[in-house]
Amino acid sequence: MNIGIRAHDVENRPLEELVEEIAGKGLTSVQLALGKSFDYMKLEPGTLSPGLAHHIGTAFARKNVQIAVLGCYFNMIHPDKKERRKGIERFKEHIRFARDFGCSIVGTETGNVNPEIVYTVENFKEEPFVEVVESVRELVQEAEKFGVIVGIEAGVNHPIYSPKVMKRLLDMVNSNNLQVILDPVNLLTIDTYQDQDKIIQEAFELLGDRIVILHAKDFVVEDNQLKTVAVGQGLLNYDVVLKQTKQKKPYLNILMEETTEPFINESLVFLKNKYEQV
Repeated sequence: MNIGIRAHDVENRPLEELVEEIAGKGLTSVQLALGKSFDYMKLEPGTLSPGLAHHIGTAFARKNVQIAVLGCYFNMIHPDKKERRKGIERFKEHIRFARDFGCSIVGTETGNVNPEIVYTVENFKEEPFVEVVESVRELVQEAEKFGVIVGIEAGVNHPIYSPKVMKRLLDMVNSNNLQVILDPVNLLTIDTYQDQDKIIQEAFELLGDRIVILHAKDFVVEDNQLKTVAVGQGLLNYDVVLKQTKQKKPYLNILMEETTEPFINESLVFLKNKYEQV
């Protein structure tokens, strides 16, 4: 079982100290968002190089921590075409140097018809979907040149909002360089969370062969809304999630999200125990 964490959910600190903290907890992998973990490096567009990537990647590799995903989340259908283009080019830069980090996946969600990522049914119309296909296809074409995977994460605040729509995206782009980052909580709403078992099973049935990362977080219901919390502190049915993972995706990287201190160790133990029981 491979359990990791978003690196920026660990308190920001210099590179070597960050790696030491993550490895010391027994975590085996990270999702690394460079700007969030290393804001002191001032990583502007055009800053990346093989040397910088190797410097960061080697620090993790020395402690046997895999950089499982380079997080480069952006609004790929931003209504401002200049902002959209900036995001696409930044993502492509991550693709070009991913190998030098020792990483094969660059990940993102699919954006929003609004500048901010908010829930709106406008996302679910055909035009936003078509625009997502256009952006993803461009990213995948770049990824194919460098032998890198584009990892797309579905969520109800985005045009790719369900397992069925994700399957449609995979079919439309039709490239093995496009794979899936599965976050079960992101597929749930206040109206659907009680059907979570069915939604999770559908995700594994439709997408199982293309899932390369599992995001692990949890949720509670507050003020008639879903609120994300640390792994094991909420209502997500991890029996179903981990049973599917164990059966269909052995050794899949499971990356904890929204799980910060003082919950990291507790959540790690929770996942290990659940995985052994299912």
